[in-house]
Amino acid sequence: MKSFLPNFHAVVFGASGGIGAAMAMRLAEMPNCARLTLLGRDLAKMKETCPAADTTDIHMLQADICDEASIAQAASELGAHLHDDAPLQLFVNTSGILHEEATGLQPERSMRHLSVEAFQQVFAINSFGPALLIKHFLPLMPRHERAVFGSLSARVGSISDNQIGGWYAYRASKAAHNMLIKTASLEARMKYKQAVIIGLHPGTVATNLSEPFKGNVSPEKLFTPTQSADYLLDVMDNLTVAQSGSVFAWDGQEIPA
Repeated sequence: MKSFLPNFHAVVFGASGGIGAAMAMRLAEMPNCARLTLLGRDLAKMKETCPAADTTDIHMLQADICDEASIAQAASELGAHLHDDAPLQLFVNTSGILHEEATGLQPERSMRHLSVEAFQQVFAINSFGPALLIKHFLPLMPRHERAVFGSLSARVGSISDNQIGGWYAYRASKAAHNMLIKTASLEARMKYKQAVIIGLHPGTVATNLSEPFKGNVSPEKLFTPTQSADYLLDVMDNLTVAQSGSVFAWDGQEIPA
């Protein structure tokens, strides 16, 4: 990535998921990514999908986005092994939830389907978790070098772009996510002069999250995880400090609030 130092450190949270694993693979292939840390709840799955790399030092740590203690522990372990010769310049959160078979969670088609349990589950992963990642990992990033914190959002989190309704919990959780990103960016600019904190819309990607809905998407608009990862890495590589606090789609276009 041309906007980062020749020996930067990257972190991918949710590295066992489709987009996270693809992003880890791409970062491991980059000559200037000297160190790569993969974070997630399932260490065994991360080991299965962990990329082989000739030039990148890869480490894995366990953390659950719904458990602040585990996030704090992972940040502490990561901080203890940071080196000035490989600053943490990129952090990407690829976690997210729309539906879950085990709990019966499904995006709501009507307000009749709303439940406190669904809101709590979706907000924990899509809103509260990313905010806690910023809380614990942004302090590990450089204050006077370029630092990019990207977190997966969704176009349906845009309030002004909501024309069809539905998906109450998911839409609201992503709108809250985007507000948290904006608010964190305003606070961070005082200490982290070159920090870019942004939300990212990956497009519709052939992963477990979009599996039940991909039949409604034309083939040319359904991305593989690798395609989406490539697009998002390119977007993050080209954003400026002035664009911090906003949400950007896979094609680099800003998504309205």
